[in-house]
Amino acid sequence: MILEMKNIRKSFGSLQVLRDISLCVDSGEAVSIIGPSGSGKSTLLRCATFLERVDGGEIRYLGRAACTGEGEYASTNELRELRRAFGLVFQSFNRFPHYSVLKNITEAPMLVQKRDKEEVLETAMGLLRKMGLESKRNAYPCQLSGGQQQRVAIARALCMKPDILFFDEPTSALDPELTGEVLKVIKQLAEENMTMVIVTHEMPFARAVSDRVIFMDGGVIVEQGEPEQVFGQPTQERTKQFLRNYER
Repeated sequence: MILEMKNIRKSFGSLQVLRDISLCVDSGEAVSIIGPSGSGKSTLLRCATFLERVDGGEIRYLGRAACTGEGEYASTNELRELRRAFGLVFQSFNRFPHYSVLKNITEAPMLVQKRDKEEVLETAMGLLRKMGLESKRNAYPCQLSGGQQQRVAIARALCMKPDILFFDEPTSALDPELTGEVLKVIKQLAEENMTMVIVTHEMPFARAVSDRVIFMDGGVIVEQGEPEQVFGQPTQERTKQFLRNYER
């Protein structure tokens, strides 16, 4: 088990965004989270990656506790270690504009993880080849298309060698043509059994790439199961309504 989240609660003021949510992700599993805007999908990812502190519940990575009980977190050093377990790709590209593509990818592994420079460079170049960006290694983010920038973001996350990779609507800032570039890369990662949690509005993609699909609404998990079950034979009326509305 890579990730365990149990009875997660999160509110912003009087607004309860996550209501007693539990989620587990196994090694090699690709999980897509779908649902209407405001359903709590991105907040769940932000809680899983410590960008938001939960009000209650448990979070564990590889069996090690990050948070237990009523939002009681592990020590700063322990959380720093647990952050090595995951990578996060945002909907915005979050590049360092004054760094080349290659430096964007290699800076954190060398400075944060203290890995050998030659090993990191070899890994980074392999990832750039995989992303079809080897010729762009000396380019700067402003010289890249949106799709290329997002592929650099994926390479940067992978270069940290995470156990699990989170995607928060990775194509929402892209036009349809560039969206296809990024989805192709994520699909390839799924075929290579990379453990992933993907918040997405791309329903055909979620159906094609996922081992499991989770439908959220109102801060709860309404339904989850294999893609063909959730998309083809949903059991909950709210899921059926969402999918009908989405197809219009």
